[in-house]
Amino acid sequence: MMKATRRAALAACAAGILALTTLIHPASAVEKPPAPGFRDVTVHDPSVVTSGSHIWVFGSHGASAHTQDLLNWTQHTVDLSQNSNNTLFTNLRTELKEALDWAETDTLWASDVIQLPNGKFAMYYNACKGDSPRSALGLAIADTVDGPYKDQGILLKSGMWDEESENPGEIYDALIHPNAVDPDAFYDEDGTLWMVYGSYSGGIFIVKMDSATGKPVSGQGYGTHLMGGNHSRIEAPAIQYNKDTGYYYLYTSFGGLDATGGYNMRVARSKNPNGPYVDAKGTVMSTVKSNPSRPLFDDASIAPHGVKLMGSHVFTRESGSPGSGSGVGYVSPGHNSWYQDPKTGKMFLIFHSRFPDTGEMHQMRVQQMWFNKDGWPVLSPMRYAGETTERTVSEHVVGTWQLINHGTDINTTATKSSTYTFRSGGTITSGTGTTSVGSWRITSRNTADITLAGTTYNGVYTPVFDPQYNSWSYGFTALSSTGTALMGRNISLAARSASTPDGAWSFEGNLNDASGQSATATTTGNRLGTAGTAPTYTTGIHGRAIQLNGSNGVVLPQGLIHGNRYTVSMWIKPEQLTEHTPAFFGAASTEQWVSLVPRGNAAAQGNAMVWSGTQWYDAPTTTSPPLNQWTHLAYVVNNGTAQVFVNGSRAYNGTGFPNVFTSTNATFALGVNYWDTPFSGAIDEVKVWRTALTASDISALAAR
Repeated sequence: MMKATRRAALAACAAGILALTTLIHPASAVEKPPAPGFRDVTVHDPSVVTSGSHIWVFGSHGASAHTQDLLNWTQHTVDLSQNSNNTLFTNLRTELKEALDWAETDTLWASDVIQLPNGKFAMYYNACKGDSPRSALGLAIADTVDGPYKDQGILLKSGMWDEESENPGEIYDALIHPNAVDPDAFYDEDGTLWMVYGSYSGGIFIVKMDSATGKPVSGQGYGTHLMGGNHSRIEAPAIQYNKDTGYYYLYTSFGGLDATGGYNMRVARSKNPNGPYVDAKGTVMSTVKSNPSRPLFDDASIAPHGVKLMGSHVFTRESGSPGSGSGVGYVSPGHNSWYQDPKTGKMFLIFHSRFPDTGEMHQMRVQQMWFNKDGWPVLSPMRYAGETTERTVSEHVVGTWQLINHGTDINTTATKSSTYTFRSGGTITSGTGTTSVGSWRITSRNTADITLAGTTYNGVYTPVFDPQYNSWSYGFTALSSTGTALMGRNISLAARSASTPDGAWSFEGNLNDASGQSATATTTGNRLGTAGTAPTYTTGIHGRAIQLNGSNGVVLPQGLIHGNRYTVSMWIKPEQLTEHTPAFFGAASTEQWVSLVPRGNAAAQGNAMVWSGTQWYDAPTTTSPPLNQWTHLAYVVNNGTAQVFVNGSRAYNGTGFPNVFTSTNATFALGVNYWDTPFSGAIDEVKVWRTALTASDISALAAR
């Protein structure tokens, strides 16, 4: 046939070019990582420092841990209340006796470690009485990050009632002077060392430090006031300089740290390390403090201010969905530090949190972070699982979403998600309704522009690993111009795991879609568009299978695949093999198609292959399925990357695969196309996903 001859000639030429392409690009750069593994630790109030390839965190009560990948952590030291021995010091209680005695306590609060220019590590430790701001903040030095640290003495004290404070001539007053705890040392863009600190009481303060000694430059007293006062529930400061935006970002935690305390992470920014810091509405944060005429720990005065990045929330588990409990999320997340990977540029917040349904149990978590177009940080809706942002396409976004609006309140109960539908064409409807309540857009590679109830939010779309569904999905995180955080997860995409395809035909005596996602298949004659006869069935790889006799085929639902990310998986048992005969065929038109063939053209040396028309492309394997035996075939298209698998093993990998299914009305069939000899043999367990499965997913599908 003339058309088949033309296809074969052009495909043979393309095969040589693509064989070279495969050698140059041996692996896919956009394939999603496998399901992650996590090893969690408990470090309350974590603060980050690096040493070689290891990322360390130090926190309250002498706890510490380290990692190399931000997923699997190793506990180094534990809570002093559980173990009085601590390898960070030769004898912690003896060496830090002065600070512990002053604070009238036997434990430490949030410690911070930074490496000095001389290579030594400086630990800023602190102790607090707890029911008052009587605290001591000191310095210890070590040659290596894991110690032992040697005490250099107390740097600042607080809570000296009716006595002179660290500000000469001023009697200590907890309404205006700080509680000397929660230190965070950092370098500014010029390499100058600073330390920000404070909790409740008079608020957050900053002092300039001597990087040679690690001690404050003399004559500053408590330093410069940045935020809070009058016993505002504001604490845990950390400052990050972002060279891309030119701002210093002051992170703090508002509220109380226990499960019902409403802890939440907020941020303000400044062009200078020592302020003034402002929020997205332009409020100068040094003016944000409790009203002294109100009861102690007045939250109402401070809650509207600062950009609230994340508070207590839960993406609810709906009836019938996987998992247990009320859902996934965080309870009282806070006291964060930040980290930027020097190789990849990825940025993260590292913090401690409680969790829904688990009381006061707390662990450390890592959340990837980006800066939106207005220069404000936004946090991933799910914990970091090794994801890398990629080009977002509409298939990532269309579906049912759960959204969290974090608002501005210091919420002592978890905010529950609301359900919306992100529809093709860019509209958003509430629940499963049809009336538009907003819109979504992909404004560049992966940036999100979402309007809801008249408010526009800017941020990013990102791959996420959803722990409830135990599968990769998509999420977004964004901020309004006034600093309200909105984040969400695509639960439609999360549910499309290896066990939930968008179409599945097992041929158990019928042509029904076993997934419940697509319509029932129909029969055709020896070409697409011809009349078919009643189907016949035979013994399958699992249960029954469809039997094709070389003169008939199966038509799958129109529009089964649309977009440039999809997976096709099937079992075949051929009775004969003829060149170009399709096992699976999809066509947007007679000139724009993709075909999975058990026996390819001469360029494929008669082996199984995937090939495409219009933009001619060959994806040959080195395997020919044997006659009268079951063989598993699959192929994955992922935004231009094509992979073909035979019996669970990847047999082809290449780039530049054409985007064929650009509309929702393409035609799909088993065993037939418009031109070639129909398939003769049995076909079973046909499954199609509108997403790209991983190699491990395909391997599992090929297991008998």
